Amino acid sequence: MLLASFALTGYAGVRLLDGDALGVAGWLVGAAVVHDLVLVPVYGAADRALRAAAGPYVNYVRVPAFLSGVLLLVWFPLIVGPPARYGPATGLHGADFGRRWLLLTAGVFACSALCLAVRAARRASRARCSRSRATSR
Repeated sequence: MLLASFALTGYAGVRLLDGDALGVAGWLVGAAVVHDLVLVPVYGAADRALRAAAGPYVNYVRVPAFLSGVLLLVWFPLIVGPPARYGPATGLHGADFGRRWLLLTAGVFACSALCLAVRAARRASRARCSRSRATSR
């Protein structure tokens, strides 16, 4: 299976570089440079600020923000407004993608908040149980 994956990757690479190889190479190098010099420091600063603000509950913000960001990255062209050819090509109107993305984002954050509330309730219940056992002795 791994060999088939490498074969398919090689075929795609040959097909990709068959056209404008210099343009593709420039795009890949540019993407790597922009990622390393611009995006990594932004990620790091945002994560440090989030850890300072959220403390031990940082993952209850980090995970839904990551999922929302991935959805935004994948569906960005349709979220900001589908191209004019989208409707005729698919037979669908694309006006609702932005609202749906916001609803999904709200839902993911709500699920994360629910998980945090359940965790806090369990922790409080355990603390009450351990205090009652300690006082009954």
